[in-house]
Amino acid sequence: MSQTETPTPSNFIRNIIQEDVKTNKRGGRVVTRFPPEPNGYLHIGHAKSICLNFGMAAEFGGRCNLRFDDTNPLKEEMEYVESIKEDVRWLGFDWEDREYYASDYFGQLYSFAVQLIEQGHAYVDSLSAEEIREYRGTLTEPGKESPYRNRSATENLDLFERMRAGEFEDGAHVLRVKIDMTSGNLNLRDPTIYRIRKTSHDRTGDRWVIYPMYDYTHCLSDSLEGITHSLCTLEFEDHRPLYDWVLKTLAVYRPQQIEFARLNLSFTLLSKRKLIQLVEGGYVSGWDDPRMPTIQGFRRRGFTPQSIRTFCDRIGVAKRDSIVDLALLEHCLREDLNKSAPRVMGVLKPLKVVIVNYPEEKVEELEAINNPEEPAAGVRQVPFCRELYIERNDFMEDPPKKFFRLAPGREVRLRYAYFIRCEEVIKDADGNIVEVRCTYDPTTRGGDAPDGRKVKATLHWVSARHAIDAEVRLYDRLFNHPHPGGGKTDYTEHINPKSLTVLTDCKLEPSLASAEPESRYQFERLGYFCADRWDSQPGRPAFNRAVTLRDQWAKIAKKGGS
Repeated sequence: MSQTETPTPSNFIRNIIQEDVKTNKRGGRVVTRFPPEPNGYLHIGHAKSICLNFGMAAEFGGRCNLRFDDTNPLKEEMEYVESIKEDVRWLGFDWEDREYYASDYFGQLYSFAVQLIEQGHAYVDSLSAEEIREYRGTLTEPGKESPYRNRSATENLDLFERMRAGEFEDGAHVLRVKIDMTSGNLNLRDPTIYRIRKTSHDRTGDRWVIYPMYDYTHCLSDSLEGITHSLCTLEFEDHRPLYDWVLKTLAVYRPQQIEFARLNLSFTLLSKRKLIQLVEGGYVSGWDDPRMPTIQGFRRRGFTPQSIRTFCDRIGVAKRDSIVDLALLEHCLREDLNKSAPRVMGVLKPLKVVIVNYPEEKVEELEAINNPEEPAAGVRQVPFCRELYIERNDFMEDPPKKFFRLAPGREVRLRYAYFIRCEEVIKDADGNIVEVRCTYDPTTRGGDAPDGRKVKATLHWVSARHAIDAEVRLYDRLFNHPHPGGGKTDYTEHINPKSLTVLTDCKLEPSLASAEPESRYQFERLGYFCADRWDSQPGRPAFNRAVTLRDQWAKIAKKGGS
């Protein structure tokens, strides 16, 4: 490894796979999978799993499958399938020709269920869903066996076939596996593996009216695909004995299930149920609202695939749940955009400045640096004329002691341009400041004053004659509490009422008229912004603020000595 290379951080999953490859376990193969349920949009927690599964496969010369666990047609839609594929590709990963669906295996899963019945390991139960819950017991009390548990294999096969034929209504029967109703693990108390759902499926149509349960389907799909390392989040740890029981009982190939801690992010909710409530309750505009923690939302806001991959790499893989500070994710974006985003000038809350001693018809082209972090980015020309816009909060008529920007009688520098001095303030009939009149020093173009005088502030600006109009959305965190809904509080009570501010009269430098959707820029002194992928129009862009310039995480890291 060269001195400039960054060593790959170790984690317990990498160590397991590394040892398996070294000892030629499973022939030294590494086959992982990313197995989303197509019942919603992916969020930042899924990004961690995507990076882990595809990353481990790539690192060890293996492959990673994309598999949709589409076993519940009541909640699944092709819209979600397409969005998931788009998100995985956008993050930079490719499953090539390995796109699978649990529904591809419905015939084999049915055959395996028949085999379990024939072996006396499964039975058709006619208890209602409520009765099954009562019979299941609790964490402190054992369950009790269903009165239908000892039906003969012949009777069970007949009932199961009639279930498949559509003879019974939803809920009339289920197929359960016979394990142990007294087990301390509730997942082993005769779990249901098939239920009746007389609902059309997006991929299989009306061919099936019974559908396999997730736990049963997942392990067998892994087996059929030859997965070597089935990487799951910690909530599946208690399901692993069932995963292994099904595969061992059927005497089929058994992958190794390994659990890791899921991502928990401060100021963020990653519950799919609550995200659906945010959308359906109108708290956000949709799944891709830039305040949502979905991959679509982060993308629309202006996050880059690289920033999310870097974040997932830095948080690592652990066995214990913890909460990651949202500031780290924002830091990863700033770090990426600082190197890649062109610098431009935009005025979000404009105040007109008239330079009274500048020729009325004169226009200069001033040289501006595109990115000081990347010399190869070069320079651009920005027009300068008599009338400009500056930020309204860069001027105060009666400033406090530590206000160093423009004020009556005070001189400041205009970025890439000249020193100007405020000479007069123009107000409307209501006393509102509508214009500031200044003089400029023509000897200070692009540099310091020849006489050595200094100024304490440099302001960004836009030529009024050449500016383009734009809408700019200032996004902040959706929640104003680090743990929304913590304790007994309704999470909606923690929604930040200032999470979105829409500015419709912004003035931008003319180079942004041709900004492509999803192009990202640093608006000097204001933050990083992204042209909205849907709402930007030629000559009338709409920009979303991805993140401010202030870097809270960098300050935290510096204080911690890292």
